[in-house]
Amino acid sequence: MELNQLLGRIVDEVAPLRGSGVVADYIPALARVDPAHFGIAIADREGRVHGTGDWQMPFSVQSISKVFTLALVLAGSDEALWRRVGREPSGNAFNSLIQLEHERGIPRNPFINAGALTVTDELISQVGDASGELLAFLRTESGNPDLRVDAEVSASEASHADRNLALTHFMASYGNMRNPVGTVLDQYVRQCSIEMSCRDLALAGRFLAAHGVRRDGSELLTRRQAKRVNAIMLTCGTYDAAGDFAYRVGIPGKSGVGGGILAIVPGRCAIAVWSPGLDARGNSVAGVAALDHFTTLTGWSIF
Repeated sequence: MELNQLLGRIVDEVAPLRGSGVVADYIPALARVDPAHFGIAIADREGRVHGTGDWQMPFSVQSISKVFTLALVLAGSDEALWRRVGREPSGNAFNSLIQLEHERGIPRNPFINAGALTVTDELISQVGDASGELLAFLRTESGNPDLRVDAEVSASEASHADRNLALTHFMASYGNMRNPVGTVLDQYVRQCSIEMSCRDLALAGRFLAAHGVRRDGSELLTRRQAKRVNAIMLTCGTYDAAGDFAYRVGIPGKSGVGGGILAIVPGRCAIAVWSPGLDARGNSVAGVAALDHFTTLTGWSIF
């Protein structure tokens, strides 16, 4: 099936779900987003992009940014990070303090909030301005020099960051923070507040479909590292619904509470989908359904 025809069919299939779920109302700036938005884009290994719906409308990437921060850290120092954060699914809420206490300040994986804060701390140690480094990378890989941090979302998140502040202080109490807590949290909030469209996101994630090779042909990650990032996306990328996502969709994915999902078909393409209405576990209702239809119709699954 030709890709534009495929995307049109997916839009028709998920139409009844548009507006389903609830937006992330605990972040005031996201609470005002219309849950009926829907966009999807596919970027192949050669950089060709197909999209439909609201695929060129910017949205807050939120936790999807964690994939790119992880990749940048691993490109700088692979083993150093894994002494500070695990690689196992959490089974608990993404901002759980209980699990962090049980495991003595070592986050279960790099995609729960505590783990992502640790990754950001590591990137600050490597490059200084972690969010600036991330934004420059995303601008280059997406080909969009106008990508920016949404100041309103950033301020909104910073004013409602008590739980993340507690997580960071808790890890610091166990010696698992290298930089000042305030600096780490500020950089983390800024990275989550970057705005991208489905087009931008699919292009930026293409290196994971290309086994670690960037837009200009240079290697960001080795083939082994890219494989491992994809594996962590599959097992840990959709909060505590990773098993259900793997069952329904069958490819690596990372969601964000802004309603976006970045999914990877290794060796083929990167897919970005956005629909702001979330299910009870923080994943886009229409987005997961769209990816389910995509892998079913194409047969492009890792299983």
